Amino acid sequence: MKKTFLLIAFLLFNVASFAQSADEKAVADAVEKIRVAIIGAKEADLMKLTSPKLTYGHSNGLMEDQAAFIRALVSEESKFTKIDLSEQTITVSGDVAMVRHKLIGDTHNKGKDPAPVRLGVFMVWQKVKGQWILIGRQAFKLA
Repeated sequence: MKKTFLLIAFLLFNVASFAQSADEKAVADAVEKIRVAIIGAKEADLMKLTSPKLTYGHSNGLMEDQAAFIRALVSEESKFTKIDLSEQTITVSGDVAMVRHKLIGDTHNKGKDPAPVRLGVFMVWQKVKGQWILIGRQAFKLA
């Protein structure tokens, strides 16, 4: 009887872990898609991955909505030529996911020479109609 109870408890724990892992994987996939979309600066991809209510905070204090964020990338006013993410954590709570990671990359903003960036990033994603979309992002400079 005790073994049966332990087996059932173990299986229920694994099923619950699997369900969350599926959402965590989907969020990780969305983060990768936006990383690629930011480098590629394709308006359609950026629109698909972000909310019309997006709040996008830069490490210098600049805040953008969805339109300004996409315009800056498409116009190459803000241009990433390389983005590497590390130390990523994802926490899912219902239809909201919080993502933290370090971003190391190169920018080529406003036609200036490439400049390296080292940022900490906090993102908030929301699951809408089965799709994870970015609703908030804040970056800060790493030491």
